[in-house]
Amino acid sequence: MKEEKKIKPKRDRIAVILYVLYCLFLILSVVLVIKLIGIQLFFNPDERIVTALTPANYADRTTPERGRIIDCDGQLLAISCPMYQFYMDCTVLKGQKPEKEAEWLGKARELSACLAEVFPSKSADQYYRMIVNGRKKGLKYVQIGHPVDRRTRNKIAQFPLFRDGKYKGGMIIEEESLRQYPYGELARRTLGFVRDNKSNVTNTHIGLEGKFDYVLHGTEGLEWKRKSDYGQITNHDSTIVKVVNGKDLRTTLKIDYQQIADRALREQIEGEDDLEGACLVLMETSTGAIRTMVNLVRDAKTGKFGEIQNLAIGRKGEPGSVFKTVTLMSVLNDGYIKSLEETLPAKSGHVDGTSINDSHIPDFARQHHTDRISIIDGFKISSNYVFATLAVKYYGKTRTSDRTEQFLSNIYSYKLGEAFDFDLDGLQTPTIPSPKSRYWTNTDLGSIGFGYSTEETPLHILTFYNAIANKGKMMKPYLVENIESAGSVVQKRGPSILNAAVCSKAVADTITRALKAVTEEGTARRLKGAKCSVAGKTGTSYGTFANGQYSDNQGRRKYQGTFVGFFPAEDPQYSIICTVYSKPTSKQFQGGGIPARAIRTVIDQIYNIDPYFRQTIE
Repeated sequence: MKEEKKIKPKRDRIAVILYVLYCLFLILSVVLVIKLIGIQLFFNPDERIVTALTPANYADRTTPERGRIIDCDGQLLAISCPMYQFYMDCTVLKGQKPEKEAEWLGKARELSACLAEVFPSKSADQYYRMIVNGRKKGLKYVQIGHPVDRRTRNKIAQFPLFRDGKYKGGMIIEEESLRQYPYGELARRTLGFVRDNKSNVTNTHIGLEGKFDYVLHGTEGLEWKRKSDYGQITNHDSTIVKVVNGKDLRTTLKIDYQQIADRALREQIEGEDDLEGACLVLMETSTGAIRTMVNLVRDAKTGKFGEIQNLAIGRKGEPGSVFKTVTLMSVLNDGYIKSLEETLPAKSGHVDGTSINDSHIPDFARQHHTDRISIIDGFKISSNYVFATLAVKYYGKTRTSDRTEQFLSNIYSYKLGEAFDFDLDGLQTPTIPSPKSRYWTNTDLGSIGFGYSTEETPLHILTFYNAIANKGKMMKPYLVENIESAGSVVQKRGPSILNAAVCSKAVADTITRALKAVTEEGTARRLKGAKCSVAGKTGTSYGTFANGQYSDNQGRRKYQGTFVGFFPAEDPQYSIICTVYSKPTSKQFQGGGIPARAIRTVIDQIYNIDPYFRQTIE
C-alpha cells in the first residue's frame, strides 16, 4: 500500500506536464492558423523583395521563315537568306600593360585595312579612328559595315584581331534573315519589297509581298521563359505557340520573258529625255496569266528609269485610238453594221451634231478620189471621224430614242468601267462619263467613240484585247498561280473568267481582220516584218494641263502613246500592251513609235525561245 501511494503522485505530475504542453501547442496552433489566415488575407509583401526573389517571365518570340516567291518555271524571285551583321566590343582587354595595349592597337590597324576592302564606304583610317574612339568612350557595341552572306562572314572572322575571338578581339556576330531578290530590280514593282519578316516591320502593301503578306509571313512562335540560376527555363504554366513558316507563292511571271521585255523597253526609252515613264505587259491569251509586267519610271533625283510606280494598274488616262476597237465591237455586236466594208461620207470630216472635225478625211478623199470611206479604212488610218460618227449615228439621241445608255452599258459589259479584283493592290477604277452628269455635252458620245472623255488603265485595255484574241471569252488577269508549302500545292488559284462572251467568235474574227490590217497597212506597219503575224492597234492621246487644255502656252503636249495587240494573229498565244508617257514636249510620242518598236523586239525574241514557236518551226 505504501508503494502505491508513492507512485500515484508521480503519475499526476506527468499528466499535468503533458496537459500543459498540450494546451501550449494548442494555443500555438491557433495562433499559427490565425497568422496564416492573416497572411493570406491581409499581408502585402514588399514589392522590391518580390521583384528581387521572383524571376520575371518574358516572351521569347520566334520569327517564322518567310515564304518564297517563284516564277512559273520555279526560278526564285524572292527568298529569305541568313545574313550576318558584325559589331565590335572596343573595350576588350582595355587597361592592360602599355606594350600589350600597343600590340592590340596594332592589330586593330591591320583589321581596319581589311575592313576597308570589304566595306569600302569607309577608309582604313576611318575604321581605325572609329575603333580607337570607341575604346576611349567605352563602347561595347559598334556596328561594322552592313549585313553580309555566310562566305563573307567566314572571311571577316579570320581578319586580324577578330580571329582572336570575342573576349580578346571584341568580335560580335548577329545572324538575321533578310529578304533577297536574285534578279535585282527586275519586276520589283510587281514583286514588292520587304527587308525581313519581323512582325514589327510596317507593311507598305506594295506588290505581291504586300498583298500576300498574310500567306508569306507565317505564324510567329511564342514561348514564355524566365531566368534561373542555371540559365533560361521555359515556364510550362504558360501557353506555347509553335512557329509556322510562311507558304510560297508560285507566280505566273516568266523571268526570262521579263528580262527580254525590260531590256527591250529600256533600249527604246533611255535616250528620250522627254519621257517620264513606260510600261509593258505580256499576258497568256487562253488563261489571262501575266507573264511579264514591266513598269519603268524616271527617278526625279538620278534621272534614271526604275521600277518605282506600277503604271500598268495605277495610272489611268484617256486611251486614245485603242478605244476605237471598243466602238467597233459594240456596233458589230448590236448588229448596226454587218461588214467592215460599209462606208460613211468622206467630205468635210465634220461629225454631225458635235464640234468634232477630222482634217484627215478631206485629205483621204482627195488622195483616193472618193467621197466615201469604209470602216476598215477608217480603222487602218485611225480616223476619229469614222468612229465618232459610228457612236453618234447608232447610239445618239434621236426624236424617237436615245441609245447612249446602251453604248455605255456595252462598255461596262466589256469590264472597262470597273476595277475588278486583282492580285495587286492599286488597280484604278476607269472613268466613264454619264449623260446624267451635268458635265455631259453633245460632244462626249463622239469623243468616247475614238477614245477620249474616258480614262482606262493599260491593264483594262489589254484585258479587252485579250478577249478578242480569245474569241470573245474574257479572262481575268492574274499573277498568282498557286500557294504552296514544301513543294505541295496548298491552294490552287489559276484562271478565272470575267465575261464568258463579250462577243461572238464571228465578231472576234472580224475585229481580228481589222487589227491585222492596222499592222500590215496602217499605223502599226513597224510590226509587219515581225517573226510572226501580229494583230493590234495604236493609240495616242494628250494629257490636259492646269487650264484644261491639251497643250500649254508654248504649244507643248503630254503624250500617252500605246500599242496593244496579240500574236500570232491566226492562233493567238499572247496579248501584249506597251504605253509610254511623256513630259510636256514638242516631240511626238505616238503609239506607232516607241511602243510598236519595243513590242516588235519582244515578239522577235520570244519567238526564238518559246516552245510554241519551236514546235511550229519543226
